[in-house]
Amino acid sequence: MGIVEEEADESSYWIELLIEADLIKREKVSDLLKEADEILSIVVSSIRTARNGGVANSAIRIPHSEIV
Repeated sequence: MGIVEEEADESSYWIELLIEADLIKREKVSDLLKEADEILSIVVSSIRTARNGGVANSAIRIPHSEIV
């Protein structure tokens, strides 16, 4: 998951760099930037959940009787 986080962050960085260098217009890649940010948010949230013990700390609750 850490690699996914790094790659999503790096992708956003390079897209922003292309915009700042006036090689591409922000309007053409705004959806791509938004998607990269969403992926990054999902991955960071997943990493935090995994570090904090997984399902027990998530919004999804499994009754103890179903856990084997």
